[in-house]
Amino acid sequence: MLLVYFYLVTSVMATLRKTPILVGSLQRSFASAAKAKPTKSGSISAVGESIAAKGFLRPLKPYSPPKDAADRIRTVAASLQLKSDQLGSLSEKFEFLNACFQELQHGVPNSQVHELRTISDVIAFYQTSVNTTVPLDALKRVELPENLHIQYEYVRFNPETDTKFNGQTAFPKSSTLVTGLKYRGKYQGHEAKRSWP
Repeated sequence: MLLVYFYLVTSVMATLRKTPILVGSLQRSFASAAKAKPTKSGSISAVGESIAAKGFLRPLKPYSPPKDAADRIRTVAASLQLKSDQLGSLSEKFEFLNACFQELQHGVPNSQVHELRTISDVIAFYQTSVNTTVPLDALKRVELPENLHIQYEYVRFNPETDTKFNGQTAFPKSSTLVTGLKYRGKYQGHEAKRSWP
């Protein structure tokens, strides 16, 4: 079955070699058939969903939009005498976004500047809140069920400081390594002695 499929694909590719655009698109479609790519969307909500899917430790500052954010952005646009909703030239766009930053003290990330094409897009951006709370910290504020307990400050074993079992461990050949820079000052690592190198 696989041999027949391979033969069909190679024969189709051989007959279509004279049209490189079609061959290139076929190669890309066959190469990407195994892995699904996310659809590309130019909306701010799609970017938010993408960031939410990638992780939560992003270098963003928290931002809660003021209630009059739309009115303040419209007054900035009026003070710069922008005639239409479209942001025309790059210098006009830079001037407008810089004035919005000065007004609201919240900057647009470089990855989103190209998506802000109109004043309405800028208003939608400045009305979107940015929450930088780590999900584990968010669980501290939630009332958990009785059968669920989360230990936020966990204990790491160190034979020099742990006196419960006189420094004896259940895993004598296992080291306790602290790899993160954030927790180096908080937790002390331990390298176990090995009898074999």
